[in-house]
Amino acid sequence: MTSFNQIQIQDCIAGMQALPDACVDLAFADPPFNIGYEYDEYEDRLESEQYLDWCENWLKEVVRLLKPDGTFWLAIGDEYAAELKVMMQRTLGLTCRSWVIWYYTFGVNCKNKFSRSHAHLFHMVKDPKQFTFNADDPAIRVPSARQLVYGDKRANPKGRLPDDTWILRPQDIPESFQADEDTWYFPRINGTFKERQGWHGCQMPEQLLGRIIRACSNPEEVVLDPFTGSGTTLAVAKKLNRQYLGFELSAEYGARAQQRLADIEVGQPLDGQENPLTSAPSTKNGKRLAERETDAPAPRSKSKGKSSPRQKKLL
Repeated sequence: MTSFNQIQIQDCIAGMQALPDACVDLAFADPPFNIGYEYDEYEDRLESEQYLDWCENWLKEVVRLLKPDGTFWLAIGDEYAAELKVMMQRTLGLTCRSWVIWYYTFGVNCKNKFSRSHAHLFHMVKDPKQFTFNADDPAIRVPSARQLVYGDKRANPKGRLPDDTWILRPQDIPESFQADEDTWYFPRINGTFKERQGWHGCQMPEQLLGRIIRACSNPEEVVLDPFTGSGTTLAVAKKLNRQYLGFELSAEYGARAQQRLADIEVGQPLDGQENPLTSAPSTKNGKRLAERETDAPAPRSKSKGKSSPRQKKLL
């Protein structure tokens, strides 16, 4: 019998090969993008063909583990998005239900091309006629324009389903990226965020995983993540009363993710703002660099060696 609710410290391909067919309801994978990121146990600089062969091997195992009505979500960067989408459809027989763009500001600064500010999220199903999609779950629905703008009594009181592009700061452009358009809004996990784990550089927002897990699985079903990393997929699965199973190559990452899971209770709220549009300040309420410089802490007194009141507040 398969043992769930754990992280196995091993190569995900070998680990998945030891599992029986059709034992997973939902899988989410945020694999290495092959862009030279410094992991502690994985080489992220493979030749293109080698990387694609590796992806095909672990993807085959994910597909084998999915139940007939199972769902798979893949997060991937620009470099291999096209190749992997074609591979999943033509080679592995999956059907693409949605091609979601998760857009964020404060992205990767590039010198010789436009700066990277998005990732691709492919929503794939094993059977295009039989799959889980909880369209009426109020936790994944958003208010419609009829409700928010026009006050139309004909509006569905449940709201509407979000569209397929997700953005970081729509509050800066209020005329665009409304809830009834094709943009979803979830912040990238920056260093100052409360939910930041701090020991893993690639961390997905809990609210993003929450939308996926709520929509594509049901309580007590099994959620798989072949690349556990910081443990966000499994943490959200546990909070939402799903069973979970993860694989992690790094013993250090795995141990830290296990501790994160140990500190979580079923039913605990997800970290991050459910609606960042209403909670995040607009840019006009921020501070310019010159203003920040005038707010810098006063130098410590040489005579008494004590902190100023401003310094004490910062400490």
